[in-house]
Amino acid sequence: MSKSTIWVILFMFLPLAVRAQQMPLYSQYVMNAFMLNPAIAGSDGYTSFNLTARQQWVGFKDAPSSQSFSAQTRILRKSYVIKKSLINNRTLKPSSKGRVGLGGFIYNDRNGAVDRTGLQFAYAYHIFVRETQLSFGLSAGIFQFRVREDQLSFIDEGDPIAGSLNKVIYVPDANLGFYMLNGRYFAGISVNQLFQSYLKVGNRTLEEYRMIRHYYVLGGYRFDLGSDLDIEPSGMFKATEKKAFQLDIGARLYLLEDYWAGIMYRTSGDIIFLAGIRYKQFYFGYAYDYSTSNIRRYSYGSHEIVLALKLGDNARRYRWLQRY
Repeated sequence: MSKSTIWVILFMFLPLAVRAQQMPLYSQYVMNAFMLNPAIAGSDGYTSFNLTARQQWVGFKDAPSSQSFSAQTRILRKSYVIKKSLINNRTLKPSSKGRVGLGGFIYNDRNGAVDRTGLQFAYAYHIFVRETQLSFGLSAGIFQFRVREDQLSFIDEGDPIAGSLNKVIYVPDANLGFYMLNGRYFAGISVNQLFQSYLKVGNRTLEEYRMIRHYYVLGGYRFDLGSDLDIEPSGMFKATEKKAFQLDIGARLYLLEDYWAGIMYRTSGDIIFLAGIRYKQFYFGYAYDYSTSNIRRYSYGSHEIVLALKLGDNARRYRWLQRY
């Protein structure tokens, strides 16, 4: 393997060593957890649209950045499909009992000279045990990788890998998830990048380097403090097949469901400040990550913004028996 190929590989997988993951990093996982767990599609009964933008390590050249757009909904019991009988008679029958959730997302993640763009579609099935909803989800899609050769310099002139890096690499993949939700708590576990596909850079298949499985475990519990105040401790544990681990833990304080603020700690050494507001059907969330590691000497922190639109009656959020 040439020196330039080794350099490219190290560049591609440096974020894995720094952030213990290959997938985009999110600080506001409570607002956009569907990106990590397909079972969440349609779980809260809303039809939701979510736009997320994150800039990692502001002030650091070629720092990671990501953007995503997702949509999800619940197929209601009152929706119908046309059924044909053997004698070609058409009748309308319910398409489901309100147990199916559908969703999809696209995202772009830039990390130095490496771009990753993905598209996925998710299917979720929801059942009820008393007042707790159990959800199972599966998503499938395709991702593309591209190394921007104009951002690289080669040690050896005339290296055979030069001129071939701008080719787009297409990688199919899938995610699997489970989720629990009721009026007071939520909990979920998911596995992403199930296929663990190998990467092909230029004309070489790099068998030593591939997309590795990522595991996410998240949960939270809402406590009523009275006077329209709630507090919600929550956490998310992340792990990979390479035995890299990371934990986010913190709490949010809610006022009238319209305003919230919180703080989290990430075991990578980040302290995360969160704030948000709801106006009618629109939601806005902001997160600022302050690093306590040496990178703070070169960076002004990380910023993340979430804009969401949720269509549906907020008062029926946890009244599934009446809605479905």
